[in-house]
Amino acid sequence: MQKVRTMLYVDDVEQVVDFWQNKLGAQVVEVNALPDDSENIVVTVAPNVELSFFAKSFIRQYSPEVLGATPSLILYSRDFEGLHDRLTTAGKIVENSGTRTFNFRDPEGNYFVIGEAK
Repeated sequence: MQKVRTMLYVDDVEQVVDFWQNKLGAQVVEVNALPDDSENIVVTVAPNVELSFFAKSFIRQYSPEVLGATPSLILYSRDFEGLHDRLTTAGKIVENSGTRTFNFRDPEGNYFVIGEAK
């Protein structure tokens, strides 16, 4: 597998992308103009792992069948402690099956998990 790209549907694409850039070090790799004058923004969060953000309003109009719950993602990081310190919405560090993890909330209230890379 060359690359994994997960599509996420949010209310405010720019705000959410800004969060991922400033708090998690994501880098914008694509900005695509869409037919409704909104933009799809793709960021890379790790080598070969991308998140592709679309406005929910666009998805409601063009692909309403895929609009649903946010996927449950766990991202692994060697900067585990640093991310925990930088993310103001970080939850308590817990151990799950021998791996330290914590959850965090994005600006729209979606929860994701960071696992400690070994």
